[in-house]
Amino acid sequence: MKTIFKYFIRFYQRYLSVISFGSCRYYPTCSQYALWQLDNNTFFKAIYFTISRVLKCNQLFSGGIDYPVIKLKKLQNVNFEKIKIVYWYVPTKNNKYFVVKNRQWKNKDEQYESK
Repeated sequence: MKTIFKYFIRFYQRYLSVISFGSCRYYPTCSQYALWQLDNNTFFKAIYFTISRVLKCNQLFSGGIDYPVIKLKKLQNVNFEKIKIVYWYVPTKNNKYFVVKNRQWKNKDEQYESK
C-alpha cells in the first residue's frame, strides 16, 4: 500500500506539480513531506499527517520550515556494517524526533557523466 501511494506522489511531483509553479508554503514541500512520512511512519499515520499538512498549506497559516515529527523506539535493530544514511533524527522531547533528509552528494565521476 505504501509503495502504491509513493508512486502516486512521485507521479504528481514529476508531471502535475509543474502546473502549480511551486506554490507550497512550507519546506519540505507537501509531497516531499508525504514521502518522508511514509518512510518513517505507518501508512495510516502518514496519511493522517499528510492530509493535515496539506490542509494547513493556505494563506491562513504562515508557512515556513515544518519537518515531520516521529516517535522512535529506544532500542532498534543495530547493524554494525557500512550503512548509507538516508534520514537524520534530531531529538526534540519525550522520545520524539524531527526527520531531516540527508543530502546526497555525487562522486566526481557521476558529475561528469550527468553533463
